[in-house]
Amino acid sequence: MSKEISNSNQVQRGLTNRHIQMIAIGGSIGTGLFYGSATSIQMAGPAISLSYVIASIIIFLIMRMLGEMCVEEPVSGSFSYFAKKYCGEFSGFMAGWNYYILYLLCAMSELTAVGIYINYWLPDMPQWLSAFICLAVITTANLINVRMYGEMESAMSVIKISAIIAMIILGIYLLFSNGTPCPQNLSNLWAHGGFLPNGWHGLLTSLVIVVFSFGGIELIGMTAAEVQRPEKVLPRAINEVIVRILLFYVGTMLVLTALFPWNQIGLDGSPFVTIFRDIGITSASHIFNFVILVAAISVYNSAIYSNSRMLYSLAKNGQAPKIFTNLSVHGVPILGIFFSSGITLIAVALNYIIPKDVFMYILLVTVVAIIMTWFSIIITHLGFRKAKIKAGLVETLKFKSLFYPISNYICLAFLALIVIEMCLMDSMRPAAYLIPIWMILLYIGFKCMKAKQNRDK
Repeated sequence: MSKEISNSNQVQRGLTNRHIQMIAIGGSIGTGLFYGSATSIQMAGPAISLSYVIASIIIFLIMRMLGEMCVEEPVSGSFSYFAKKYCGEFSGFMAGWNYYILYLLCAMSELTAVGIYINYWLPDMPQWLSAFICLAVITTANLINVRMYGEMESAMSVIKISAIIAMIILGIYLLFSNGTPCPQNLSNLWAHGGFLPNGWHGLLTSLVIVVFSFGGIELIGMTAAEVQRPEKVLPRAINEVIVRILLFYVGTMLVLTALFPWNQIGLDGSPFVTIFRDIGITSASHIFNFVILVAAISVYNSAIYSNSRMLYSLAKNGQAPKIFTNLSVHGVPILGIFFSSGITLIAVALNYIIPKDVFMYILLVTVVAIIMTWFSIIITHLGFRKAKIKAGLVETLKFKSLFYPISNYICLAFLALIVIEMCLMDSMRPAAYLIPIWMILLYIGFKCMKAKQNRDK
C-alpha cells in the first residue's frame, strides 16, 4: 500500500452532527435561490413565495422517503445502492449515473455563477479564469479528507445563513422605516397586478425553476456512510429541512417582493444584489454579492464531494470501473475526485465560448436530472417498503416516511406536472424532450456494461 492510495475500500465516518446540519442547510441554499430566483419571480410575481411553499412540502416528503432508507442502511452512494437492491440492476445503474451527471451539471452551473459574481467587481476578468481558480482550490481541499470537506461546507453555510437572516431583518426594517433612502411598504405584494399577476399558470411555470433551487438537498443521503451515529443525526437533519426552507426561501421571497415591485426585478444578476443597489444601499449589494459567490463555491464543493462518492459506490456495485474503489490513506476516493473535477473543466470551456448564455443552458439540463433523481427516490422507496412489508419488518423501521404510500403518489403527480409545464414552455421544451433521450442513452450504457461483464467472465 502506497502513501497515496489505500487498498481498503471503506470510507471513514469523519462527519459529525454539526457537519451534517450545515451540509443539510448548504445543500438547500445555492445559486437557485440567489441567482435563479429572478426568473421565477418574473413568472409568478409575489406568488413566488407560494411556489416555494408547495415545492418545500413535496421535497420534505421525498426527503423523508430517502431518510427512511438511509437510516435503515447507511451506505455510500445511497441512490444507486437502494435502487439496485430494491428495483433491479438497471434501476441502480440509472439512478447512480443520472445522479452523477446531475451533480456534474450542478458543478458546471456553479462554476459559471462564480464567474458572473466575480465580474460584478472585476468586469474585465474573464469568466473562465474565475471558474478555473475555483475548480483548482476546491479540488485540492477535497483531496485532503472528508472532515476538510465538512469544515469547509460548515464555514460557508454559516456565511450563507447569517447573510439570509441579516437580509430578512434588514428588509423588514426597510419595510417599516420611514427614514430609508427609498421607503417601501407591503403594497408591493399586491399593487402591481395582484398577488398572482400572471394567474395560476404563472405560478405553475415558476415551479419548474423552483425545482432547480432545491436540487442538491438530497445530498444528505450521500453522507450516510461517512456520518457518525447516522440513526440519530440523519433524522434530525431531515426533519429540520422543512423549517429551513420556509425560513430561508419563503421568508426571503416575501421580503424581496415586498421591498421592490416584482416586475422591476431584472434578470441581469441576482435580485438580492440588484434590489439593494437600486434602493441606494450599495454596501449591502457588495456584501450580498460576496455571499452569493460563497454559495456558488459551496455547492461546487458539495458537487465534487458527491460525485466522487457516487463513482465509488457505482464501482463497488460493478457499474463503474473498479479503479474508482481505490481510496487514499484518509479514506477519500481520490481518483473519483480527480475524474469529476476534470470533467467540470467543460464548464470552464463553455464560459470561454458562450459566457452570457451558459448558465441557462446548464440549468435546463439540470432540471431534467433533478426530476429523474427525485423520481428514482420515490420509486425506490416503494420497492423498499414493499420488501419490508413482505419480510414483516415495517414496525422495526427507525425513521418512517410520512403518509406512505399516498405521499409517494402525490410526489409522482407533482413531478409529472413539472414535466407537463416544461413541455408547454418554449424555453424549457427542449429539456423535457431530453428525458426519453436520456433514458435511452442510460439503457444503452447499461447494456454495454452488461456485455462487457459477460465478455470478462
